[in-house]
Amino acid sequence: MNVSLQQLKVFVAVARERSFTRAAREFDLTQSAVSRCVRELEDAVELKLFDRTTRQVELTNAGASLERRIGRLLDEIELTLLEERAAYDGHTGVVVVASNPALSSGWAPQALAQCAAAFPELVVSLRDQPQSSVLVSVEHGEVDFGAVCVAEPIDSALLHAEVLFTTPLHAVIPSTHPLARHDVIGWRALREWPLITLNADTGVRAALEPALVANEVKRRPLQELGHVAAVARMVELGLGVGVLPVDSYWPATGVSLVSRPLVPETTVTTVLVQRRNRSLRPNAAAAWAQFVASASGHARIADAVPMAGATRTSRPSVTRRMLEEL
Repeated sequence: MNVSLQQLKVFVAVARERSFTRAAREFDLTQSAVSRCVRELEDAVELKLFDRTTRQVELTNAGASLERRIGRLLDEIELTLLEERAAYDGHTGVVVVASNPALSSGWAPQALAQCAAAFPELVVSLRDQPQSSVLVSVEHGEVDFGAVCVAEPIDSALLHAEVLFTTPLHAVIPSTHPLARHDVIGWRALREWPLITLNADTGVRAALEPALVANEVKRRPLQELGHVAAVARMVELGLGVGVLPVDSYWPATGVSLVSRPLVPETTVTTVLVQRRNRSLRPNAAAAWAQFVASASGHARIADAVPMAGATRTSRPSVTRRMLEEL
């Protein structure tokens, strides 16, 4: 079937105007050219689209059905082309960013606010997804870029990462808890308590797991939740000791709780990820720059050797196998 976009546009115009003459004026064509265009379309789809008389043009049932569907498709094509054209302005259009739930409820809104202040005409849409889904969405080009938390290098032929900030894990406890009298808390001190932390959807497990194993805390009961607020609430109710990333970029745990750094120090690193060897659209590149800037003011960036393929400030990210386990 050989159907052109021009044929479809002319068909929709004739259907809308109920007139070959008025449709011809719209496209600056002759009436005979419009008639020929519609006839060629009818031949191509093997359907009669119009009933023609000397006084009027009416859609057949097949023509009416096709006009409804083709009209919507043409509107969508035009909107897509307009959005793509606007995207290359760099400061307009729509950018889609994926983020894991913990970042979506903490740091990411700060970055969105900075984008909105810098580029009022740019719409940045945040897609809240489990960590593994964020990475898949970036790889498949379903989003412009993503934000995730990692513990080790991203070793992927498909992804490029840039480090934003690194956050230590703390024990989060009520101020009256026996551990609260210490300035820092060793991992082994957690053996006596049920632990409450963030689940795999947040990317924290990759950092937590080795610390639990190395300090023989693995056998303790471990409750995993999706949001910092949920962990904090369970800690407030005396159900265990929270283990959370704590700094200004993560959601606050509440005034009734205190946090103490865990030693040896264990950290999670927040990174932006995009497809490797694929340039961001100008508007997405502008949003990326604002996300980086929002984290650069007072973030604690790790002193690490840059990984291959990453920017100068990047820390290593996780391997493909590890990403699937996050």
